[in-house]
Amino acid sequence: MLSVIISMTTLGDMEQFNSIDWDALHTVLVKNTLVQVLLTIITTLILLIIVQHSIGVLVRRSVRGHRYASKIDEHKREQTLQGILRTSVGVIIWIIAALVILTQLGFQLSTLLTSAGLIGVVVGFGAQNVIKDFVAGLFVLGENQYRVGDVVEMQVAGIALSGTVEDLTVRITRLRDLDGNLHIIGNGAAQAVTNLSYKYANVNIDVDVAYASDIDDVEEIINEVGQKMAKSDTWSRSIFEPIQFLRVDDLTDTGVRIKALGRVEPAEQWAVAGEFRRRLKKEFDKRGVVFAGAPAEE
Repeated sequence: MLSVIISMTTLGDMEQFNSIDWDALHTVLVKNTLVQVLLTIITTLILLIIVQHSIGVLVRRSVRGHRYASKIDEHKREQTLQGILRTSVGVIIWIIAALVILTQLGFQLSTLLTSAGLIGVVVGFGAQNVIKDFVAGLFVLGENQYRVGDVVEMQVAGIALSGTVEDLTVRITRLRDLDGNLHIIGNGAAQAVTNLSYKYANVNIDVDVAYASDIDDVEEIINEVGQKMAKSDTWSRSIFEPIQFLRVDDLTDTGVRIKALGRVEPAEQWAVAGEFRRRLKKEFDKRGVVFAGAPAEE
Protein backbone atom coordinates (compact mmCIF):
# COMPACT_ATOMS: atom_id res chain seq x y z
CA MET A 1 0.00 0.00 0.00
CA LEU A 2 2.83 2.35 0.98
CA SER A 3 4.61 1.65 -2.29
CA VAL A 4 1.45 2.52 -4.22
CA ILE A 5 1.15 5.87 -2.39
CA ILE A 6 4.82 6.66 -3.06
CA SER A 7 4.37 5.77 -6.73
CA MET A 8 1.32 8.02 -7.02
CA THR A 9 3.14 10.88 -5.29
CA THR A 10 6.14 10.46 -7.56
CA LEU A 11 3.94 10.35 -10.64
CA GLY A 12 2.16 13.51 -9.45
CA ASP A 13 5.47 15.33 -8.98
CA MET A 14 6.64 14.23 -12.40
CA GLU A 15 3.43 15.48 -13.98
CA GLN A 16 3.86 18.86 -12.26
CA PHE A 17 7.50 18.98 -13.37
CA ASN A 18 6.56 18.14 -16.96
CA SER A 19 3.74 20.68 -16.92
CA ILE A 20 6.22 23.57 -16.51
CA ASP A 21 6.44 25.65 -19.65
CA TRP A 22 10.21 25.48 -20.09
CA ASP A 23 10.13 27.51 -23.30
CA ALA A 24 8.40 30.37 -21.51
CA LEU A 25 10.85 30.17 -18.61
CA HIS A 26 13.77 30.18 -21.05
CA THR A 27 12.30 33.22 -22.79
CA VAL A 28 11.98 35.09 -19.48
CA LEU A 29 15.53 34.25 -18.40
CA VAL A 30 17.24 34.85 -21.72
CA LYS A 31 15.23 37.58 -23.39
CA ASN A 32 14.11 39.67 -20.42
CA THR A 33 16.78 42.35 -20.02
CA LEU A 34 15.88 43.24 -16.44
CA VAL A 35 16.13 39.61 -15.33
CA GLN A 36 19.50 39.26 -17.08
CA VAL A 37 20.88 42.34 -15.34
CA LEU A 38 19.62 41.17 -11.94
CA LEU A 39 21.17 37.72 -12.48
CA THR A 40 24.47 39.34 -13.44
CA ILE A 41 24.48 41.49 -10.30
CA ILE A 42 23.61 38.52 -8.06
CA THR A 43 26.30 36.38 -9.72
CA THR A 44 28.84 39.19 -9.28
CA LEU A 45 28.02 39.55 -5.58
CA ILE A 46 28.35 35.80 -5.01
CA LEU A 47 31.63 35.76 -6.93
CA LEU A 48 32.93 38.68 -4.86
CA ILE A 49 32.15 36.89 -1.59
CA ILE A 50 33.93 33.74 -2.78
CA VAL A 51 36.94 35.65 -4.13
CA GLN A 52 37.28 37.85 -1.02
CA HIS A 53 37.23 34.77 1.22
CA SER A 54 39.73 32.97 -1.03
CA ILE A 55 42.09 35.96 -0.98
CA GLY A 56 41.97 35.97 2.81
CA VAL A 57 42.85 32.27 2.99
CA LEU A 58 45.63 32.48 0.38
CA VAL A 59 47.23 35.58 1.91
CA ARG A 60 47.09 34.03 5.38
CA ARG A 61 48.84 30.89 4.15
CA SER A 62 51.40 32.88 2.16
CA VAL A 63 52.27 35.21 5.04
CA ARG A 64 52.52 32.42 7.59
CA GLY A 65 54.87 30.57 5.26
CA HIS A 66 57.50 33.28 5.84
CA ARG A 67 59.41 34.16 8.97
CA TYR A 68 58.72 37.53 10.53
CA ALA A 69 60.32 39.24 13.50
CA SER A 70 57.09 39.07 15.49
CA LYS A 71 53.41 38.23 15.30
CA ILE A 72 52.72 41.95 15.01
CA ASP A 73 54.83 42.18 11.81
CA GLU A 74 53.05 39.11 10.44
CA HIS A 75 49.62 40.58 11.20
CA LYS A 76 50.51 43.95 9.62
CA ARG A 77 51.74 42.28 6.44
CA GLU A 78 48.61 40.11 6.28
CA GLN A 79 46.24 43.07 6.75
CA THR A 80 48.06 45.16 4.14
CA LEU A 81 48.09 42.45 1.47
CA GLN A 82 44.47 41.50 2.07
CA GLY A 83 43.30 45.10 1.83
CA ILE A 84 45.13 45.85 -1.42
CA LEU A 85 44.31 42.56 -3.17
CA ARG A 86 40.64 42.62 -2.17
CA THR A 87 40.24 46.20 -3.39
CA SER A 88 42.09 45.59 -6.68
CA VAL A 89 40.33 42.32 -7.52
CA GLY A 90 36.97 43.81 -6.50
CA VAL A 91 37.44 46.73 -8.91
CA ILE A 92 38.36 44.35 -11.76
CA ILE A 93 35.32 42.13 -11.13
CA TRP A 94 32.94 45.10 -11.07
CA ILE A 95 34.44 46.53 -14.29
CA ILE A 96 33.85 43.19 -16.04
CA ALA A 97 30.32 43.02 -14.59
CA ALA A 98 29.61 46.57 -15.82
CA LEU A 99 30.72 45.64 -19.35
CA VAL A 100 28.49 42.56 -19.28
CA ILE A 101 25.51 44.61 -18.07
CA LEU A 102 26.06 47.26 -20.76
CA THR A 103 26.13 44.48 -23.37
CA GLN A 104 22.87 43.10 -21.97
CA LEU A 105 21.35 46.56 -22.26
CA GLY A 106 22.12 46.57 -25.98
CA PHE A 107 25.45 48.39 -26.21
CA GLN A 108 28.05 46.97 -28.59
CA LEU A 109 31.09 45.73 -26.66
CA SER A 110 33.49 46.56 -29.50
CA THR A 111 32.19 50.14 -29.62
CA LEU A 112 32.50 50.45 -25.84
CA LEU A 113 36.08 49.18 -25.86
CA THR A 114 37.03 51.53 -28.71
CA SER A 115 35.50 54.49 -26.90
CA ALA A 116 37.20 53.43 -23.67
CA GLY A 117 40.52 53.27 -25.50
CA LEU A 118 40.15 56.78 -26.88
CA ILE A 119 39.07 58.11 -23.51
CA GLY A 120 42.01 56.30 -21.92
CA VAL A 121 44.47 58.01 -24.26
CA VAL A 122 43.00 61.45 -23.49
CA VAL A 123 42.83 60.81 -19.74
CA GLY A 124 46.32 59.27 -19.77
CA PHE A 125 47.92 62.61 -20.58
CA GLY A 126 46.33 64.14 -17.48
CA ALA A 127 46.72 61.09 -15.26
CA GLN A 128 50.48 60.74 -15.16
CA ASN A 129 50.52 61.40 -11.41
CA VAL A 130 47.91 58.69 -10.86
CA ILE A 131 50.00 56.20 -12.84
CA LYS A 132 53.05 57.28 -10.85
CA ASP A 133 51.12 56.65 -7.62
CA PHE A 134 50.11 53.16 -8.78
CA VAL A 135 53.66 52.21 -9.76
CA ALA A 136 55.05 53.55 -6.47
CA GLY A 137 52.32 51.67 -4.59
CA LEU A 138 53.38 48.40 -6.20
CA PHE A 139 56.94 48.98 -5.00
CA VAL A 140 55.73 49.84 -1.48
CA LEU A 141 53.77 46.60 -1.41
CA GLY A 142 56.36 44.39 -3.10
CA GLU A 143 59.28 45.66 -1.03
CA ASN A 144 57.27 45.69 2.22
CA GLN A 145 58.44 49.26 2.90
CA TYR A 146 55.66 49.88 5.43
CA ARG A 147 52.42 48.24 6.46
CA VAL A 148 49.06 49.17 7.97
CA GLY A 149 49.74 50.02 11.62
CA ASP A 150 53.34 51.18 11.10
CA VAL A 151 54.51 54.57 12.36
CA VAL A 152 56.29 56.41 9.54
CA GLU A 153 57.76 59.78 8.60
CA MET A 154 57.32 61.06 5.03
CA GLN A 155 58.73 63.96 3.07
CA VAL A 156 55.97 65.21 0.76
CA ALA A 157 56.68 68.31 -1.36
CA GLY A 158 59.27 69.41 1.18
CA ILE A 159 56.85 69.01 4.11
CA ALA A 160 57.60 66.48 6.85
CA LEU A 161 54.58 64.36 7.81
CA SER A 162 54.50 61.65 10.44
CA GLY A 163 51.88 59.35 11.90
CA THR A 164 50.37 55.88 11.89
CA VAL A 165 49.45 54.21 8.59
CA GLU A 166 45.68 53.66 8.80
CA ASP A 167 45.14 52.43 5.26
CA LEU A 168 47.31 51.51 2.30
CA THR A 169 46.09 50.98 -1.26
CA VAL A 170 47.96 50.71 -4.53
CA ARG A 171 47.39 54.45 -5.10
CA ILE A 172 47.30 56.22 -1.72
CA THR A 173 48.45 56.02 1.89
CA ARG A 174 46.26 57.33 4.72
CA LEU A 175 48.38 58.66 7.58
CA ARG A 176 46.95 59.69 10.98
CA ASP A 177 49.19 62.10 12.92
CA LEU A 178 49.44 62.64 16.68
CA ASP A 179 46.90 65.49 16.57
CA GLY A 180 44.34 63.21 14.92
CA ASN A 181 44.66 64.76 11.44
CA LEU A 182 44.29 62.34 8.54
CA HIS A 183 46.76 62.91 5.70
CA ILE A 184 45.91 61.31 2.33
CA ILE A 185 49.12 60.97 0.34
CA GLY A 186 49.64 59.70 -3.19
CA ASN A 187 52.24 56.92 -3.05
CA GLY A 188 54.26 58.61 -5.77
CA ALA A 189 54.38 61.91 -3.86
CA ALA A 190 56.49 60.59 -0.98
CA GLN A 191 60.08 61.65 -1.63
CA ALA A 192 61.50 59.80 1.38
CA VAL A 193 59.93 57.44 3.89
CA THR A 194 61.29 56.53 7.32
CA ASN A 195 59.66 53.55 9.03
CA LEU A 196 59.86 54.06 12.79
CA SER A 197 58.33 50.70 13.69
CA TYR A 198 59.90 48.07 11.46
CA LYS A 199 61.03 44.92 13.32
CA TYR A 200 62.34 46.88 16.33
CA ALA A 201 62.96 50.39 17.62
CA ASN A 202 65.70 51.97 19.71
CA VAL A 203 65.13 54.08 22.80
CA ASN A 204 67.77 56.81 22.56
CA ILE A 205 67.84 58.97 25.70
CA ASP A 206 70.05 61.90 26.69
CA VAL A 207 70.43 62.52 30.42
CA ASP A 208 72.12 65.76 31.54
CA VAL A 209 73.54 65.71 35.09
CA ALA A 210 75.41 68.36 37.07
CA TYR A 211 79.22 68.38 37.01
CA ALA A 212 79.23 67.59 40.72
CA SER A 213 77.56 64.22 40.05
CA ASP A 214 79.58 61.00 40.32
CA ILE A 215 79.50 59.49 36.81
CA ASP A 216 79.99 55.95 38.15
CA ASP A 217 76.95 56.37 40.38
CA VAL A 218 74.94 57.76 37.46
CA GLU A 219 75.92 54.77 35.30
CA GLU A 220 74.92 52.35 38.05
CA ILE A 221 71.53 54.03 38.56
CA ILE A 222 70.72 54.12 34.82
CA ASN A 223 71.55 50.43 34.39
CA GLU A 224 69.64 49.49 37.53
CA VAL A 225 66.50 51.37 36.46
CA GLY A 226 66.72 49.85 32.96
CA GLN A 227 67.07 46.29 34.31
CA LYS A 228 64.19 46.64 36.77
CA MET A 229 61.92 48.06 34.10
CA ALA A 230 62.78 45.26 31.63
CA LYS A 231 61.89 42.65 34.28
CA SER A 232 58.61 44.27 35.32
CA ASP A 233 55.34 42.56 34.36
CA THR A 234 54.08 45.70 32.64
CA TRP A 235 57.07 46.35 30.38
CA SER A 236 58.89 43.03 29.92
CA ARG A 237 57.09 42.20 26.65
CA SER A 238 57.86 45.60 25.14
CA ILE A 239 61.58 45.64 25.92
CA PHE A 240 63.99 43.48 23.89
CA GLU A 241 67.19 44.91 25.41
CA PRO A 242 67.15 46.92 28.67
CA ILE A 243 68.02 50.60 28.53
CA GLN A 244 71.59 51.00 29.75
CA PHE A 245 74.43 53.51 30.07
CA LEU A 246 76.17 53.87 26.69
CA ARG A 247 78.73 56.67 27.06
CA VAL A 248 79.48 60.19 28.20
CA ASP A 249 78.20 61.93 25.09
CA ASP A 250 79.12 65.57 25.70
CA LEU A 251 80.30 68.19 28.20
CA THR A 252 77.87 71.09 27.95
CA ASP A 253 77.81 74.53 29.56
CA THR A 254 75.52 73.26 32.30
CA GLY A 255 76.64 69.68 32.90
CA VAL A 256 77.59 66.23 31.65
CA ARG A 257 75.44 64.64 28.93
CA ILE A 258 74.98 60.88 29.26
CA LYS A 259 73.73 58.72 26.39
CA ALA A 260 71.51 55.73 27.29
CA LEU A 261 70.23 53.18 24.76
CA GLY A 262 67.83 50.24 24.65
CA ARG A 263 65.91 48.15 22.09
CA VAL A 264 62.13 47.74 22.23
CA GLU A 265 59.03 46.56 20.41
CA PRO A 266 58.19 48.61 17.26
CA ALA A 267 56.21 51.79 18.03
CA GLU A 268 56.75 51.32 21.78
CA GLN A 269 59.85 53.53 22.02
CA TRP A 270 57.96 56.64 23.12
CA ALA A 271 55.99 54.95 25.89
CA VAL A 272 59.07 53.09 27.15
CA ALA A 273 61.22 56.25 27.08
CA GLY A 274 58.61 58.22 29.01
CA GLU A 275 58.31 55.58 31.72
CA PHE A 276 62.10 55.23 31.96
CA ARG A 277 62.52 58.99 32.49
CA ARG A 278 59.83 58.94 35.19
CA ARG A 279 61.56 56.11 37.06
CA LEU A 280 65.01 57.66 36.59
CA LYS A 281 63.84 61.01 38.03
CA LYS A 282 62.47 59.27 41.14
CA GLU A 283 65.69 57.29 41.59
CA PHE A 284 67.89 60.37 41.11
CA ASP A 285 65.85 62.21 43.75
CA LYS A 286 66.26 59.28 46.13
CA ARG A 287 70.05 59.04 45.58
CA GLY A 288 70.74 62.78 45.54
CA VAL A 289 71.81 63.01 41.86
CA VAL A 290 71.15 66.49 40.44
CA PHE A 291 70.16 67.15 36.82
CA ALA A 292 72.11 69.77 34.91
CA GLY A 293 70.54 73.19 35.16
CA ALA A 294 68.41 72.25 38.16
CA PRO A 295 67.92 75.11 40.65
CA ALA A 296 70.20 74.91 43.66
CA GLU A 297 68.59 73.99 46.96
CA GLU A 298 68.46 76.80 49.49
